[in-house]
Amino acid sequence: MICMAGTGEQREAIRRGTPEYRRATVGMLFVGLAIFSCLYSTQALLPTLTEALGVSPSQAALTVSAATGALAVCVVPASILSEKFGRGRVLTISAAAATAMGFALPLSQSIGQMIALRAMQGVLIAGTPAVAMAWLSEEIDERDLPGAMGLYIAGNTVGGLMGRLVPAFVLEVASWRWALMVSGAVSFALAAAAWWMLPEQRNFRPKASIRPGAEIKAVARHLANPRLVALAACGFIGMGVFVSMYNFFGYRAIHDFGLPPALAGLTFVMYLSGTWSSARAGTFISRFGRGRVVLAGAALMLVGALIGASRHLGLTLAGLLVFTASFFAVHSTASGWVGQIAERDRAEASSLYVFSYYLGSSVLGALTGRAFEALPWAGFVGVLAGLLGVLTLVAGWLAHRERR
Repeated sequence: MICMAGTGEQREAIRRGTPEYRRATVGMLFVGLAIFSCLYSTQALLPTLTEALGVSPSQAALTVSAATGALAVCVVPASILSEKFGRGRVLTISAAAATAMGFALPLSQSIGQMIALRAMQGVLIAGTPAVAMAWLSEEIDERDLPGAMGLYIAGNTVGGLMGRLVPAFVLEVASWRWALMVSGAVSFALAAAAWWMLPEQRNFRPKASIRPGAEIKAVARHLANPRLVALAACGFIGMGVFVSMYNFFGYRAIHDFGLPPALAGLTFVMYLSGTWSSARAGTFISRFGRGRVVLAGAALMLVGALIGASRHLGLTLAGLLVFTASFFAVHSTASGWVGQIAERDRAEASSLYVFSYYLGSSVLGALTGRAFEALPWAGFVGVLAGLLGVLTLVAGWLAHRERR
């Protein structure tokens, strides 16, 4: 596949098996590790923050929702900037600045200060997710894109896992402040490694000027495409339910099953199932098609959530495993599908998906906190199951449209 570079010179897209492909995929892997490690650094600490700062579970959960909400609001402006200044530049600066902000979190003296700092961190993170997917769509040959996108999403899952496990383990020997400090240092080191590994972008063509009106029209064109809107809805609901489950499962593990905080934090090892399903997404797509993969993933998320309502720890963890693997299969497939459907203004299309994805995390993550406080665990899972029923219907429509 031949692409046009910004100088007008023809450049071949990066193919699998080349040194550039290895640098690109490993660099993006480090990007995912760094960003998602810092994005969810407070999630495993929510029960501890509730006790240490004297706040409710829903208030503690705002340390997650503030970051994802700010990310959602700023992801479109960040993608617009990348149209002028380049995907790679915006991506690496965003990763470095966001992870550096992590060193300020342990200095928080109240939940309000921490929420404010997390919102600022979300603003800085915003330059990475949509731009990363656009970078891959432009630089990687479309025949190798599903695999590269799957590896990037796999980095997201492992990064999310690190963001939970590192502070959870440090919490066993030190305070929550030191837990956040160590987590921030790990994230910053990974961002520096990503900056060093990523090859220079070859097929990016910068826009001569940034015209907000033109960018808004580009987003409006994408909103007129029902398939892109449906994929955005999948991101909103899927991520919202996923974050809600993990925001509050720690409380259940500690209070209902009697696990110590560090052992409760080990439940985030379930993220490794997402690493596997993300990396395998390309194979599933080649065999069954994108629509069927999204539909199967949505249905299995629902099944896993319902099993997670069990009063038995073993069954609950089995349900959480299915739920997690299925979510990442849906996300990996849907995020890559956006770039294939949008033949122009791909950065805006990707940012629309990412906006919906993290808006769901922020909005549903905050709203379901009220449900968690008001309902028993089975009732809380029932709320999540209702949302997943809607997700399955949307995924079914996408699968039907793909077969037409």
